[in-house]
Amino acid sequence: MSIDFSKYKDNYRGEVQSSIDFIKQDAVFFTKVKARYLMGLASRYLGNSVDLDVLDVGCGIGETDRFLIPYFKSLHGVDIAEGAIETAKKNNPDGLYKSYDGNNLPFSDSTFDLVFAICVMHYVPPVAWDNFVAEMRRVTKRDGLVIVFEHNPLNPLTRLAVNRCEFDADATLLMRGKARDLFRRNQVRLVEQRYILFFPWEQHVFSSIERCLTWLPLGAQYYVAGRK
Repeated sequence: MSIDFSKYKDNYRGEVQSSIDFIKQDAVFFTKVKARYLMGLASRYLGNSVDLDVLDVGCGIGETDRFLIPYFKSLHGVDIAEGAIETAKKNNPDGLYKSYDGNNLPFSDSTFDLVFAICVMHYVPPVAWDNFVAEMRRVTKRDGLVIVFEHNPLNPLTRLAVNRCEFDADATLLMRGKARDLFRRNQVRLVEQRYILFFPWEQHVFSSIERCLTWLPLGAQYYVAGRK
């Protein structure tokens, strides 16, 4: 990974927002949507979230974590950018954060009930994708969940946003099928895969329509979820 996210620790939100200004929606909207999807997956497959220990791989400054921490037993976050980790600690005092080398997660086998990475893998060199997923699986408990959210390369507005984002310059977007294959190769049993974020609006009618479209490869992002 050639991007040093530490230099964006104080203006990360502004950089993301400027890349999507053409959509006329606050970036927090997209963060909240993914947090809701993640909470839904935890509820469906793992039960009561207050009993769960979770790990955010590539947590950055902890943007998503602030919407998750109140609902889990514990939330840990790791990132290669030490500056971003320091900001995450300030943003989320109840989170448990540490930096790592980007290769080996600094936890014992079978530590967490749920391990997730939100729009992180496109920054990881493709040759390291298998190890990235394998490490997520390693630190997940048996029957726990591994979840990856990613940008959908088939969505033209997603590509435009990525092209406008300074720290996405060297990103390698991966198709949902590729993420699914990485799960299978690394013995993560698929339980769900959906395209999401078809509409940049929060009204109930759009949420209802989106639930009917998750099979259609036009959502701005997608997620792939599996069990260990």
